[in-house]
Amino acid sequence: MAQLEIAIPVDQITDWANFHDVFQRALGFPDFYGRKMDAWIDCMTSVDAPTDGLSKVTVQPGEVLVLRIDNPFDFKSRCPEQYDALIEGVAFVNFRRTAAGQPPVLALLLNGNP
Repeated sequence: MAQLEIAIPVDQITDWANFHDVFQRALGFPDFYGRKMDAWIDCMTSVDAPTDGLSKVTVQPGEVLVLRIDNPFDFKSRCPEQYDALIEGVAFVNFRRTAAGQPPVLALLLNGNP
């Protein structure tokens, strides 16, 4: 299975506003991005549909976008709500897609030691 790996600079996340700033910059979410988890889920669900215009970072249908999270344990201790939302959001995107008969499109790489 082909994949594209993108490092998400979670060290820049301190609150919800930063969470959405970081993902909008890293993945090229549009200017009209709603900056809520529902909007995040919508953008991430469409990463293999560039014509949707919800992300500048895209993969081909059947490929997976890997979100690399360096120092995940630091991120979890500093921002537990955002960390949990990221885990749950990725799971929901893949659930939503598989429920619609589409393959999963996201993976998390938690890169670091506890």
